[in-house]
Amino acid sequence: MGIGEDFEELLDNLQLSNSDTISLRYGEVTSALNKEFRDTDSKTANSLRVGSIGRFTAIDGVSDLDMIYIMPSSSWDDYKDGGQYKLLKAAKDAISARYPTTTVKVDRLVVRVLYKDFHIEVQPAFELADGSFKYPDTVGDGSWKITKPREEIEEMVASNNRKNRNLRRLCKMARAWKNKHGVAMGGLLIDTLAYNFLESTDVYDERSYYYYDYMSRDFFEYLSHEKDHDYYLAVGSRQHVKVKKKFQRKAKKAYELCQAAINASGQKNERQKWRNVFGKAFPAPVKLEQQAHAHVFRNTEEFVEDRFRVDVRFDLSVDCRVSQKGFRPSMLTEMLSRHIPLLRNKDLLFVADTRHLPQGCELFWKVLNRGVEAESRDEIRGQIVRDDGSGQKSERTSFAGDHFVECYAVLRGVVVARGGTVVPINWRQAEAA
Repeated sequence: MGIGEDFEELLDNLQLSNSDTISLRYGEVTSALNKEFRDTDSKTANSLRVGSIGRFTAIDGVSDLDMIYIMPSSSWDDYKDGGQYKLLKAAKDAISARYPTTTVKVDRLVVRVLYKDFHIEVQPAFELADGSFKYPDTVGDGSWKITKPREEIEEMVASNNRKNRNLRRLCKMARAWKNKHGVAMGGLLIDTLAYNFLESTDVYDERSYYYYDYMSRDFFEYLSHEKDHDYYLAVGSRQHVKVKKKFQRKAKKAYELCQAAINASGQKNERQKWRNVFGKAFPAPVKLEQQAHAHVFRNTEEFVEDRFRVDVRFDLSVDCRVSQKGFRPSMLTEMLSRHIPLLRNKDLLFVADTRHLPQGCELFWKVLNRGVEAESRDEIRGQIVRDDGSGQKSERTSFAGDHFVECYAVLRGVVVARGGTVVPINWRQAEAA
């Protein structure tokens, strides 16, 4: 298989595996609201799938689904004067009455319907003459805001057609990168940036899968050079899309990983290098027979994608305090920036920064040892273990090699944030010097 077939398989692997379940849940919610507000059981009328599902840019594992329920215009007088919460409560009660075992909550702007591994945010709204929607905001005394999802969907369709169907595919690949590297970016921001990139060039207007290696590289280079923004203007609607966290540094790293993968074209490690960018959805390298002189070790590494659905939406970082009896503790990031080698017999305390996580998240840790010595000792580890409640993980430097520690935040069975750090233990080189 060539690079084009590999990227085509990547996109096949990113397709929703639970699309039937998602459609079923959308239909159930729509039917409950239609029964309450229109006395009909229709599972499709008067609702609009929006967000990444509506723009057809969602990938497998998506957990945050959006829909607009179009209220009958005749009921506007019931809610127009301070009835924002009343409207959300009426929608919530209708869904709860129809499905009493499902958890349903009123949030600031929406009604959240919580299922096992995804949720639907329902926004009851009134349609205006221009096709936009007026929806409730319950903050303070309440207000009405405007959203224009149809304009976003229509422009995505138009641009995708102009760009040889590359836009939606790039959006999906960007989501795979986001989930692999723990980039806290919303779906509309990803789609807007992918749209801006492809609209800024005609290089890929007539190209497809066989050029996705270069398109990926150029996209991440484009992101890495973006100036800081508090918000972007959304594709189509031109409404403000907030930037939660700077993405340029991780985009630069992704550009470097893409370049390394391109340089490995035709080599045995090419696929693994693309997996370093996009994760396990990229086709796996061909397994080679182990050479007679190679170290025999158990491959005990576990992958979070095999245990949970992954839909990164929040920021989680991990830092490490390095200490040894008789010496002042130092932070690993500071040591690496100053090129100070990490020696043997150091105590490592990894700490997860959970400030940006929603309530209810549970943490898990993974410690993976890499290198010849880890293999010769049969200690590559890599199992995923539950946090003890402290948000910390204690380790100790014992042998040379690059080691990787990652933390996952899991909410209702979905990884919503991940962060990690590489621990390069190179005491042999330091002692030789």
